[in-house]
Amino acid sequence: MLRTLSIRDFVIVDSIELEFSAGFTVFTGETGAGKSILIDALTLALGGRGDASVVREGAAKADITADFAVSAQARGWLEEHEFASDDGGALLRRVIDNAGRSKAYINGIAATAAQLRELGDMLVDIHGQHAHQSLLKTDAQRELLDSQAGANVKDVGAAYKTWRALAKQLEEFETNAANVLMERERLEWQVAELDKLAPKPGEWSEIGNEHSRLSHAASLLEGAQEALTVISEADEQPIVSQLSSLHQKLAKLVAVDAELQPVVDLIESSRIQLQESVYALNTYLDHVELDPGRLRQVEARMDALHSTARKYRVDADDLPAEHERLQTQLGQMADATDIDGLRKQEAKLKDEYLGVARRLTTTRTAAAQALGEAVTKAMQDLNMTGGRFEIALNSCEPSAKGLEQVEFMVAGHAGVAPRPLAKVASGGELARISLAISVITSHATTVPTLIFDEVDSGIGGGVAEVVGRLLKRLGQERQVLCVTHLPQVASQGNSHFQVAKSTLDNGRTASRIEVLDAKARVEEVARMLGGLEITATTRKHARELLAS
Repeated sequence: MLRTLSIRDFVIVDSIELEFSAGFTVFTGETGAGKSILIDALTLALGGRGDASVVREGAAKADITADFAVSAQARGWLEEHEFASDDGGALLRRVIDNAGRSKAYINGIAATAAQLRELGDMLVDIHGQHAHQSLLKTDAQRELLDSQAGANVKDVGAAYKTWRALAKQLEEFETNAANVLMERERLEWQVAELDKLAPKPGEWSEIGNEHSRLSHAASLLEGAQEALTVISEADEQPIVSQLSSLHQKLAKLVAVDAELQPVVDLIESSRIQLQESVYALNTYLDHVELDPGRLRQVEARMDALHSTARKYRVDADDLPAEHERLQTQLGQMADATDIDGLRKQEAKLKDEYLGVARRLTTTRTAAAQALGEAVTKAMQDLNMTGGRFEIALNSCEPSAKGLEQVEFMVAGHAGVAPRPLAKVASGGELARISLAISVITSHATTVPTLIFDEVDSGIGGGVAEVVGRLLKRLGQERQVLCVTHLPQVASQGNSHFQVAKSTLDNGRTASRIEVLDAKARVEEVARMLGGLEITATTRKHARELLAS
């Protein structure tokens, strides 16, 4: 439920702070006072599009904040996306500066407009004043029915997309079989060549190191042997022997001067390390050998890898990955050239699509009958006695939307066959049918707050009173906010806000809003009944409406 709405520097709104309660709340005011601006501001806070034009002239930015008490579903979404607050509510904020830059926040944490919209869909359902016009479009009719039915159209769309993709592949193969076969032969030749070469991951680096070692084997042997000779095998005083001799002499002198002990220890450490290097050099010399035959093999392998890599325009290191890629492509091509297999797979995918599409048809059929009966019943109360509303499901070619087209049909009075809504409904009838559908379909949604923005346009008289009662009855189950110009609707509200324009000291026009008490409500309803000049008669009529 919407608890508060704060608007600053939005269009002609300077600063407004509103508190809301449960039940049926109405907004009234003269034309141009800014009633729908409130809905526009809330829409922006719910992730709607906005630009610099929404910022009040002379202001730096527009700032809208809406505070909601949320359902378990919305609370779960907040926790999942790490937006949860201590009080369990949802504070949605949208800021747009005069350069058109936008910022969004949920419970004080930066968010995206898409996240505001996703959360907003769980909090508010808005029926705009032009909703009845969208009912003339077949797409809008289908979407409304599917929404009412709770139909999962996404599964149908996904199955259709998968089926048609394979069907297109089959069609392309059948028309381009020769080209496909040539491509397959090319891939077979390339894969066979790489199969024979059999490049392995990391092989290029390993063989490069081995080649370097083999090609420098003589120098490596010579250098290692020279180092071994100098350290331990020289005819005259090798280094290890010299260090041993020095260690013995200085060790004797330690008894004379103990300060020589650290030097003795360092010399001994050096002798031990040199001895370890002797062992390592001997081991190295045992393993390194001159092998011209192996060197020729390594060079031939390097040449084969290098020339093949150049042919395929990849680095030698990438040859194994290229081999795997071509094998995968060939496998896919082999599947694609199996025309019988493709046909079987296409038939299977078509059957899967038809299965989910027919289930959608069953769901739509049940929902169409229920919605038709409910709207027909509401039409009798809306001064369309004997009228009838039906939803036709006309078979069509398979598509991502199913196996039928949805068409709203209406008969304005008894004895007339229903015809397409777009062709027979007058403006007033269309407005009434739209309102009936809006109220009826609102029962199916779990959204706690419903907003009706002048959906009662084109309605008057006794019908308007029925409309007001419908909305008030709906307000017993949900929070309902309604922008209206009808006194019969306004008088049914549990709460009443009046929107008015005023001129500030600086000559600017600003919109203001206030909650009306019982006396002020009489005056406002009387104004709506009688225009600018309010008489005792219009006040009496207003009291009667409010009392009823």
